[in-house]
Amino acid sequence: MSAPSQPQKSTYDVIVIGAGIQGSFTAYHLAQRHKDTLLLEQFLLPHSRGSSHGQSRIIRSAYPQEYYSRMMPDCFRLWQQLEAETGTTLYRKTGLVLLGPPGEPELEACRRSLGVEFLDPAALSQRFPGFRLQAGQVAVLDSTAGVLFADRALRVVQELFRRHGGTLRDGEKVLRIEPGATVTVTTTAGVYKAPRLIITTGAWTGAFVEQLGLRLPLQPLRIDVCYWREKQPGSAGLGSVTPCFLTLGLSEAPHGIYGLPSIEYPGLMKLCHHHGSPIDPEKRDQVPSSAPRPDIAVLSSFISSYLPGLETQPAVMETCLYTNTPDEDFILDRHPKFSNIVIGAGFSGHGFKLAPVVGKLLCELSLGEEPSYNMAHFAITRFPGVLGAA
Repeated sequence: MSAPSQPQKSTYDVIVIGAGIQGSFTAYHLAQRHKDTLLLEQFLLPHSRGSSHGQSRIIRSAYPQEYYSRMMPDCFRLWQQLEAETGTTLYRKTGLVLLGPPGEPELEACRRSLGVEFLDPAALSQRFPGFRLQAGQVAVLDSTAGVLFADRALRVVQELFRRHGGTLRDGEKVLRIEPGATVTVTTTAGVYKAPRLIITTGAWTGAFVEQLGLRLPLQPLRIDVCYWREKQPGSAGLGSVTPCFLTLGLSEAPHGIYGLPSIEYPGLMKLCHHHGSPIDPEKRDQVPSSAPRPDIAVLSSFISSYLPGLETQPAVMETCLYTNTPDEDFILDRHPKFSNIVIGAGFSGHGFKLAPVVGKLLCELSLGEEPSYNMAHFAITRFPGVLGAA
């Protein structure tokens, strides 16, 4: 990605490893702050090996956890700022329906944070004919929510980073990190030095930080991303104006199911189980097509009950990687031993929408500033026994 005429420097103010959406936003914020920043990516861009590819992600104000819902106005503002700065549409407002049983604590927390009333099955069906709630269940409508165009967003952030003077080098795998007052990073193509390092390497983070004496409880998961066809085109009312949805506390979907309208593939709705199979990210493409896919059965059963206008077998199947922490909260913190090394990891399948603020927080941590938000929920030290021998 670096221009052919660009001389290869070896010293920078900050090095960011990993050019997914979190690392790219981090580098963008640093470059905006006039820090000479190097962004390294092991694969040639664009690629589909990590967690930031694909055309769409949900963005929403509704969050059961107050520490995330507090960040969302800032996220919406920064996404809009990015649109204005580039003249590129990155967001389509569709609304979001949250489905679940009455009394479900997370659903109630979302309702309170939005300041709205519950919808019963009749009210939801009248408003959105494609959805069928079960008797006694309720829904909450987040009218601010919508779809982020993920591939486009990632490309735009990287372009703006470079426009602000940043250096992006793809196809360079990091081989070694040597901590110290000046951190030395050795890649397949060179050796770079900087007083500050930020690691945002997604599913590779666990193995990556072991060389720095950290054993983070990160579990990469292979997620089935499925697209489902309408039985009769247009009959299910699931076109591009249909809202996104998310389930909370349903017994038939303990990990939650989410869906997006037919934006990526016309006439196909995107539905995923928020769960997957443990995977080594280096072997993701070696999983045989005949491998069991229990999540497909969960989704098929859900569709039969809640989205009867869709076929019960997926028309298109893709995969994505999540990197989960045990509590599904992010890790955004300085290394316990090396304060000039900052780690952003464990986004657990819900980090994309929050990337503008995550990037700002990682930037602030790296520069030694007071973070814009309370970081207690994102501390490395909430997990016991993470510090080992480098």
